[in-house]
Amino acid sequence: MTRPQALQGDPVQGPPRWRHAAAGVWLVYLWSPVAALLRADGWERLLGLAAVAAFVAAYLGVVGRNRRFVDLETRGPRWELWPWLATLLLCTALMVPGAGDRALTALVFVAAAAMSTLSPRWAWGWVAVLLAIVEVSARVVPGWSDRGNGFALILASVAVFFLRAAVGRQRALLATERELSDARLQEERSRIARDLHDILGHSLTVIAVKAELAERMLDLDPERARAELADVRSLTRDALSDVRSTVRDVRGASLPAEIAAARSALVSAGIEADLPTVADDVPTAWRGLFAWTVREGVTNVIRHSAATRCVVRLGAEGVSVADDGRGLVEGRTDGMGLHGLRQRAKDAGATLVVGPGLHGAGTSVAIVVPAAAPEQEAVS
Repeated sequence: MTRPQALQGDPVQGPPRWRHAAAGVWLVYLWSPVAALLRADGWERLLGLAAVAAFVAAYLGVVGRNRRFVDLETRGPRWELWPWLATLLLCTALMVPGAGDRALTALVFVAAAAMSTLSPRWAWGWVAVLLAIVEVSARVVPGWSDRGNGFALILASVAVFFLRAAVGRQRALLATERELSDARLQEERSRIARDLHDILGHSLTVIAVKAELAERMLDLDPERARAELADVRSLTRDALSDVRSTVRDVRGASLPAEIAAARSALVSAGIEADLPTVADDVPTAWRGLFAWTVREGVTNVIRHSAATRCVVRLGAEGVSVADDGRGLVEGRTDGMGLHGLRQRAKDAGATLVVGPGLHGAGTSVAIVVPAAAPEQEAVS
């Protein structure tokens, strides 16, 4: 997984002023060398206090240049930060003439800075060297002791190490949440696109057929033309309502309503309709999927088949829509409607079967549910 970028508002990797404040609060522990320097005299005092000021500036500079609190996946030595760490060591050395062994307190901050910025391998290397400086100098230089600085150095390094691990886990969780959110958003977009295609494809096809019929009947049978135009108006309103409901994700396809709408659309298109009158045998769990299948299958018959007869069969084992039209065009892939229907079937655990239609001619679109036999029954 790609490491996530810095997140706005994260206090660990927020604006520089917040990073400075979070790191600078610990500088209060430099009071020990500062107190020793204030008791010193002459150039040792001035040099030490100037070194403390430079140390604070360099320490905050490391924090400022480290734009993101690096996690444990960081690789490489990050050479661009080494001059800053070297400056911290130099400032610590300049405190020694006036502060003595109390200057070793500053090495705890150097270890924390190294652990928060370098890769783990290099950071632990710095910690080992600094710990050796504290322990060896406390034993070699007369009158010096480590004053607990060795333990503090290890404690600070371990604390920063685990803080980095926690930040890394938090980033991974946030990245996973973003990926899941993006996947859900994409899935929802695909669902809305499929629903809108199914709704508008069916409704506009029926509207176009009825409008053509009304145009032909305008002079021959004005009453029939008026009735067809009334249907067009009603279908337009229904389509608009369906689109609004789909966007709100509250629309559900009704199987009896789709059968009735399919019968009306086929008759208006001049296609003989052989549809069931009831859907009592269809289990409730499959009614929504079967309704979409009837809608998409009949829409395709009216649009593309040039058929004279359409047969719809329903049962507990599945649903099929077959016609006696042109049939499948060789090399033609699923259009968006069949692609959406195939996806719906897959999501529901059913199978979409597309093959020859009535008497070996035309096209058959069928949904087979898991309990049904794999072989599709012939439709006569």
